[in-house]
Order: sequence, then structure tokens, then C-alpha cells
Amino acid sequence: MAKITYIEHNGTEHVIDVADGLTVMEGARDNGVPGIEADCGGACACSTCHVYVHPDWVEKLPPMDDMEEDMLDFAFEPDPKRSRLTCQLKVSGELEGLVVQMPEKQI
Repeated sequence: MAKITYIEHNGTEHVIDVADGLTVMEGARDNGVPGIEADCGGACACSTCHVYVHPDWVEKLPPMDDMEEDMLDFAFEPDPKRSRLTCQLKVSGELEGLVVQMPEKQI
């Protein structure tokens, strides 16, 4: 289990304990965190679970694959260094303390 902080675009924080094996997206969805729509249900077929990873975490996360990188082209204002799709981030104890911020909107 990992404690993950989700920050809405307006600054509202949600600190959630997310079980190992789920994705960061599923943690948000299952706990009603606004700002992560996850229209495709986690299939990496949309960009509506896009977040900006806190700078301290960018290098700690596993690298993104080509599919995630391609889908980020459709995200709202992607940041080449900090943008990730939360459906592609599997939760484990290594993500304890992860902080992500939602963009102004999902498209």
C-alpha cells in the first residue's frame, strides 16, 4: 500500500492509501478524486487520466512506454518532463509519498 497525494488544479489535496497492484488512476477513481476521468478505464486508449508528477518523483518512476508517450500527445498541455498517465503507474510500496497534480482539464 502507498499513500499518494492527488492535487486538484485548484490546489485541493486528497491523500489516499492505494493498495498495491492497483494503478494510480484506479486509486483516484475508487476514492472519488475529481480531475481524473479515466474514460477508457485504464486501457491507455485516451489521455483523461493525465497528471503532472511532482518534480521529486519524475526520476523515481519507471520509464513510460511508447503507447503512453503517444497518448500524451492528446493530453491537455502536456509537460515533456512531468506528464504521465496514471493508468500506467502500478502502485507498490515504492510509490509511498507520490504526489501528482491534475491539469486544468482533461481532453
